[in-house]
Amino acid sequence: MKTAMNGFKLVLVIRSDLNMSCGKVAAQAGHAVFQSTDEAKLTHPNWVKRWVYEGQKKVVLRVNSEQELLALKEKAERLGLPNVLIRDLGLTELPPNTITCLAIGPAPSHMVDKVTGSLKLF
Repeated sequence: MKTAMNGFKLVLVIRSDLNMSCGKVAAQAGHAVFQSTDEAKLTHPNWVKRWVYEGQKKVVLRVNSEQELLALKEKAERLGLPNVLIRDLGLTELPPNTITCLAIGPAPSHMVDKVTGSLKLF
């Protein structure tokens, strides 16, 4: 997935192995976007401003396991990218504390691609 060097995006990485319903995925993605953007406002406010100005690009990708998600989080951390893991409360479909997704960004697209560029769309 190629992006402009100066573009900004937020990437959501969803665990496909959990077989969550569409509604559950949407709820988890909403939590992830909100929390990651909130973190980025504190650590990289100019990135958030640029992302908003450019239209708030979001890309949804998938992994097949919790281990893959955790490895991506480590890569994002090493690059200094805002990110957040989402853990479900366990009130509906999943056991409590199940890690469902990861949000990375908003951040420069070329940096996020170093972490998620090889993943498939959800």
